[in-house]
This record gives sequence, structure tokens and C-alpha cells, in this order.
Amino acid sequence: MSRRELVVLGTASMVPTRTRNHNGYVLFFDDTAILFDPGEGTQRQMTLAGVSATDLTRIAITHLHGDHSLGLAGVAQRLSGDHVRHTVPISFPASGEPWVRHLLDASAYDHHERVALQPVAFGAGARPGGGQVATLPPMDGERGAGPGAPVLSARPLDHRVDAVGYRLDEPDGVSLDPAALADAGVPPGPAVGRLLRDGVLVLDDGRTVRREAVSVPRRGQSVAFVMDTRLCDAVLELADGVDMLVVESTFLHRDAELAARWAHLTCRQAAIVAARAGVRHLVLTHFSQRYRVPDELPDEFEHEAREVFDGGLTVAADLDRVPLPPRHRP
Repeated sequence: MSRRELVVLGTASMVPTRTRNHNGYVLFFDDTAILFDPGEGTQRQMTLAGVSATDLTRIAITHLHGDHSLGLAGVAQRLSGDHVRHTVPISFPASGEPWVRHLLDASAYDHHERVALQPVAFGAGARPGGGQVATLPPMDGERGAGPGAPVLSARPLDHRVDAVGYRLDEPDGVSLDPAALADAGVPPGPAVGRLLRDGVLVLDDGRTVRREAVSVPRRGQSVAFVMDTRLCDAVLELADGVDMLVVESTFLHRDAELAARWAHLTCRQAAIVAARAGVRHLVLTHFSQRYRVPDELPDEFEHEAREVFDGGLTVAADLDRVPLPPRHRP
């Protein structure tokens, strides 16, 4: 059975709190499992969440501030210690490569890990905030890559250091219609799989059934991941029509001046993006430590978001599991 859910490892911004670890998110999407922004303490949070190092097929870092990257050192050593046999690409803004290399070699260990650096670079004249997109191709040995696999892309965001946002898109496909299969005389079981794979099936009575006659279009699902940034065109481009948007919500809008000073989004800004972009489920995270009362924080952020957004909403807490919404029916 396919697994499509977000596992939240941490939800704090610069300073972790008693109840919120530094950032960390694992997106499970069938055979793909991407660890986004492993902040300090990610290895322990993976253990608490039941996420194994062998699950991971890729690590994607939005920028090299510590709350989004310090956990890379521990995760790399976990990949080594667990002898993970497949290649795990590490994506990150190209200018951050020196820090990535330092983190991967931050202490003495045996280096059995199989990682491959995949710096994200944009063409000459690229400006923060939109207009350019980089598609990240599969890498040799990456588990879960192949025909029909989801495609990861990145866009430049507008933060105080080079930062990118990510988007995962499943290609559109088709689904077989059970009623049409029955009407065509296709028996359940292996014959259905052959028809879906080959596009044509010859029945025992000699009749030919073609896939297009018994199928309906299936829209691919998509997820966007937007961390530290000012509001810019790229945020809307990444969020456009996605099934799930995981987005920083560092400040409440009453602190919009602070958000602008430190190049972050407010809860209201994130929710407006979700509403304009047609997002189906909004996941708010990356909360400032200034909001110290854990029982009140979700209510305040939910209330502010609900003023402008009426779709699915999660004010994330550590170790939450958030399933992708069911597919759109054609």
C-alpha cells in the first residue's frame, strides 16, 4: 500500500523550546521519502517518530542557517552506521556547499554512507523571488527513481542568505474504471495489472481491450515546501494548486515588522498565499520562540489563518503525521 504523508520532526525556528525541536520534516510519497531541513536534534526526532535512516531517499535543504541544517551531521552518521546501501542525494543552494561539506565531515566516523551532493544553481541573472526553476534529476543509485516517479524542482526564494523552495510533482496518469472493466469482461487480478502496464489486453474469447477505453484521467498529486523567505512571486509559484503546502509561519501578523526585518513570513501572509494559490491543505510551522505558551499557540495561529483560508489546515506540532488529501476525482 502506498504511503503519502508528512511526518513532522520539529517545528521551532531559530531557538528550540521545551516542546518544539528545530526544523525537520519527512515527506513519504510512495517509494520516495525526502528529509527536508534537518535541524539540530533531527536524528533523535527520527527515532521518536519511527523514521529509519533506511527510509530516506533524499535530503533537501532550503538554506544553510543552523536551524535548517545542523542535524545533517548526525543524519549522515546515521546513514553510515546503519549501512544504508542506496545513494541518498543531498540538495541545497549551491552557495552553501562549503557548509554542507563541513557538516558531512564534522567528526570522526567510518564513512560508510552513500551520499551525493546535488547543489541547486540557477542561470545567470537569477534574482531571488521568482522567475527561475531548477529541476533536480534522479541520481545514480537513488532509490525510488524511475518512470512515473515524482519530480522534485526548486525555485529561488528571498531570504537573508541564498534559499530555495522545493516542489514535488507526480506526473499525471490514468486510473482504471472498475465499472468499465467489468463491462468489458476484464477479470479481476493479474489481468488488470497487465492491462495497466501494457495498454492492451487480449481476453480468453479473443476480444481486445485497450486501456484508454476503460480508464479515466488521474491528476498527479503535488507538495510544496517553503521555508525562510520574504513574500515573493516564487512562493506563489511553488504553492500553485498543490495538494499540500508546508510553509514557515514564524510570526503572527501583529509582529509583521519583525517578520520583514528578519525576512520571514507571517501566519496571515502564508494563509493568503494558500488561498490565492488554491492549496488544498496548509501546514503551518517554523514558529518563533517568542510565542511561549504551547497551549495557546495553535489557537492563535489557527484563528489568524482561518480569517483568510478555508481549506484543510494543520498548525504543526512535533511528531505530527499529516496525510496528503485524497486525490481529486475526475
